[in-house]
Amino acid sequence: MIRLKVPGLSIVACWIVLVVYWNVSARSIKPAAELQSSAGRLARMPLWLGYILFGVAAAHPFGRVVIAHTATAEWLGVTICALGLCAAIWSRKMLADNWSRDVELKQGHELVERGPYRFVRHPIYTSHLLMGLGTAVASGTLVAYAGLLLFLIGFWIKLKQEEGLLLSRFPEEYPAYKARVKALVPFVF
Repeated sequence: MIRLKVPGLSIVACWIVLVVYWNVSARSIKPAAELQSSAGRLARMPLWLGYILFGVAAAHPFGRVVIAHTATAEWLGVTICALGLCAAIWSRKMLADNWSRDVELKQGHELVERGPYRFVRHPIYTSHLLMGLGTAVASGTLVAYAGLLLFLIGFWIKLKQEEGLLLSRFPEEYPAYKARVKALVPFVF
């Protein structure tokens, strides 16, 4: 039987809210103008493996502990995860009907530079990474940090795919935007 304490339930609730919001908001997106290849979608495999490891860490907290499992660590993790959730929803809302699960251009695709896109070029990826970091900190287990590492690898692959697509679609605007705004961490990286 799985027994989660309030911090663990809070982390799970954050992920559930994200999934529900993502699926509901996906109903109002523009049709694709250019679809991503199957190979491009397959490159997302590290992301799915990361999600699986986060689920395993929540359902069966086993394995080597790399951060002491204290109430402070748990609630710090919840706070980071909730911050990531809020940023993800804000980012998704600003992207509006230009959003896509896959790396693809939409019909009438716009380059969005408002909201969180003023601070980082890929705030949805940053938000998911924050949620993953919060999950790992709250869990404290190596398996959760392995999930975070897979997230980082998966989002880096997806970021590179997206950058190439945006450079081809916005050959003048995107390089200027890229020169002004960092990819994942405001003012740093």
